Amino acid sequence: MSFVNLENFRQAFSNWGSEGPFDHVVVDNFFEPEVAQKLDRDFPVSDSELFNGNYNNALEIKRTCNIWDRFPPFTYQVLNWLNSPEFVNELSQLTGVSPLYSDPGLHGGGWHTHPPGGKLNVHKDYNIHPKMGLQRKLNLLVYLNPEYDSSWGGELGLWSAGSSGPAGLVKTINPVFNRAVLFDTTQNSWHGLEIPNKFPAGQDRKSLAMYYLTDPPANTEPRMRALFAPSESQKHDTEVHDLIQRRSQTQGNNPELWSRR
Repeated sequence: MSFVNLENFRQAFSNWGSEGPFDHVVVDNFFEPEVAQKLDRDFPVSDSELFNGNYNNALEIKRTCNIWDRFPPFTYQVLNWLNSPEFVNELSQLTGVSPLYSDPGLHGGGWHTHPPGGKLNVHKDYNIHPKMGLQRKLNLLVYLNPEYDSSWGGELGLWSAGSSGPAGLVKTINPVFNRAVLFDTTQNSWHGLEIPNKFPAGQDRKSLAMYYLTDPPANTEPRMRALFAPSESQKHDTEVHDLIQRRSQTQGNNPELWSRR
């Protein structure tokens, strides 16, 4: 069974690689309509105990879940299909990335939710998977906000790269219901949700996140964690810079012991 509108997905790829600041594509109506609706109904509220990742600091305000047993049966089935050889092969053909692998462990993926006021500083994702030793190559984000209004903000920002960090905002993408964003994470791909969202009480910015991997090229950056950039108002804040340094350090090969504060 295919949960995704594959014809629509393939048509969207006519724009792959045609726009900057790095290769990406925006796909509206990514899932079949009834699939998106069921996934939304499965999604917990942001204060649910189902979330195992809780980030509340100067760089990010969000909650995440990547524990398979916590997903309801339908969400479990969809995530399993997005990890399947069928879908990974489809991605490989459309993007030209080969070999391409899924991450069955959902490291950093799964459910993502930003409550009202949630944010995520501009950053580059980890380059090398800390347990598989593969390079993170593609991000797939699918938004599940059926009542979304553009006045709520929450746009994903894509940034150009300077010599030492993000140089400037190039494109914003609203988290419209059932909209997917796929992008290459290896092209100095600075992205984030720098401005806190304005979602009203009772509404969360919800998304599914899937990451796909490839064989690491020779001499690639060995970084196993995200690298954040300070916002404009944080550029001279020493505490924020210290936090960025702590959050980029691995301190061993067990991600459960890495600092998240």
